[in-house]
Amino acid sequence: MVGNVPVNIDMIEAARARLHGHARRTPLVSSPFLDEIAGRKVLVKAECLQHTGSFKFRGAWSAVTALPNDVRGVIAFSSGNHAQGVAYAAGLRGLSAVIIMPRDAPAIKIANTRALGAEVVLYDRASEDRDALGAKLAAERGLSLIQPFDHPQVIAGQGTTGLEIAEQAAEHGVTSAQVLVCCGGGGLTSGIALALEQYAPDMLVRTVEPEGFDDVAKSLTAGQVVTHPLRTGLCDAIVTPAPGQLTWPVLQRLCGPGLVVSDAQVLAAMALAFERLKIVVEPGGAVALAAALFLPDQIAGDSMIVTVSGGNVDRDVFQRALGAARA
Repeated sequence: MVGNVPVNIDMIEAARARLHGHARRTPLVSSPFLDEIAGRKVLVKAECLQHTGSFKFRGAWSAVTALPNDVRGVIAFSSGNHAQGVAYAAGLRGLSAVIIMPRDAPAIKIANTRALGAEVVLYDRASEDRDALGAKLAAERGLSLIQPFDHPQVIAGQGTTGLEIAEQAAEHGVTSAQVLVCCGGGGLTSGIALALEQYAPDMLVRTVEPEGFDDVAKSLTAGQVVTHPLRTGLCDAIVTPAPGQLTWPVLQRLCGPGLVVSDAQVLAAMALAFERLKIVVEPGGAVALAAALFLPDQIAGDSMIVTVSGGNVDRDVFQRALGAARA
């Protein structure tokens, strides 16, 4: 880990300054059809429209631009979205990038990472030690490691999403709401929570995870970190065994009870996002929207804000979502 450095609002503001002119200010969109399903106003932060198709570019650019000028290159672990963000950010800065990805990662994410100029090293989740492989390559090549969520500059970059949410929600006349965030290790969630604590203190952040991978929800209930076995699932982008060492204290202090959705609800949310918002969402990026639409009794208030965190979905999975909606 790059030091056990607590992230603060000054780091998030500094990350926003470095991201200016490089990241997109993604829209906050809505649909009366989705409002009707949810029984309240639903504002959707469409980070699937960010560079490389997810919010991960924010954290990657924040981390890459915070490195010393003499760094030779970077290395990262990822099933796909962090991989693409780091590959793109490193390329823009003229650095080499090595990305260690599981062999069973979505094909589109592996292909996109290579197309962005990174060297992709595939490993078997069941039989190979990702961390050992990464440490070996980093030592041999003098590469700097950029973790997908447990990295202070990555969290700071993701927190810029929260700065935009506060500003855009106010433009819609919303200053008090529950903010539903797709959650894996908690980088995006903790960054948003820190930003909103400063600029929209009447908003409450809620984590959302898929059933069977709800380590953060269980941790929040238990008051201590609960670890799940690492395995694959439909929502590959947010499948993690536990919240991070840096993210957990923020999640515990600032977030409400975690929400958990089924795969069927995720697929339905993907189809509705396409039909009503005209955006393409991957499963892991759709869990917060699924909670907004299908768990209304667990959410308070007249308005809610939802992150749609990624849109890098294989064609067959997207067709499955559309087919499930038709059925």
